[in-house]
Amino acid sequence: KIKLWRPNIFCNTSKNVKIFYKNTTTIIASTMSDKILEVIGFSLDACIAAAAAGAHRIELCDNPAEGGTTPSYGFIKAARAAVNIDLFPIIRPRGGDFLYSDAEFDAMKADVEVCKGLGCDGVVIGILLSDGRVDKKRCRELVQIAYPMSVTFHRAFDRTHHMLEALENVIEIGCERILTSGGVPNALNGAKQLKLLVEKAANRIIIMPGSGVNAANITQIASITGAVEFHSSARKQLPSAMDFNQPTMNESLMSYSVDTSEIKGMLEALSAI
Repeated sequence: KIKLWRPNIFCNTSKNVKIFYKNTTTIIASTMSDKILEVIGFSLDACIAAAAAGAHRIELCDNPAEGGTTPSYGFIKAARAAVNIDLFPIIRPRGGDFLYSDAEFDAMKADVEVCKGLGCDGVVIGILLSDGRVDKKRCRELVQIAYPMSVTFHRAFDRTHHMLEALENVIEIGCERILTSGGVPNALNGAKQLKLLVEKAANRIIIMPGSGVNAANITQIASITGAVEFHSSARKQLPSAMDFNQPTMNESLMSYSVDTSEIKGMLEALSAI
């Protein structure tokens, strides 16, 4: 990976070649010969397994039951030491909506600094205003703090009031990609909207389909949308390894990892396109 800085220009030549003119809506020279698969890492073991299976990038998250929140300092540090592929922690201080208090925003800024200090390749953000528009002011500040890391705008995008307006706003603030399912819970069902977003993006930003993406449908999603990057949890549940489980607690204590056969299946499908 090579990152070059000139006034108002950011160049990232990892897999693809992109030149971002900061604070404008122009990205020139976009080329990509390979499809990219990003996988969620909800645990250190999952990160290691995903990297070994061939995933290109990990979105590092805690709390799968809440859709992913910011991982701890120790988790980020251990994951960075354990894998050599791109590592993008999510910057989300809690579950629920994407309207944050001043105190929560301060925590998000500090977490971005932590990720940069630990050598992460990027972060994943998303802040909305109460009317469903992108909070450009705060998101732009996070992008500026994150530099030279890359920034993905996450599925808060699917909660925006006007998706095409939100697309232009996210481009304007300087994000490199948008993770979206097309405004519906499943990316396959949102494929037509994803196709429109790819067309409207016009190589100014990467549209990355995610949610429900798997080996059985990734070829279809790629064919319909024209997308080149894809996001999947490839999730599987693991039973507890405890010999003793207190029956009065009535809890399964299941944890989450990744299905490496699913990751390999998606990669094989993408390589065949």
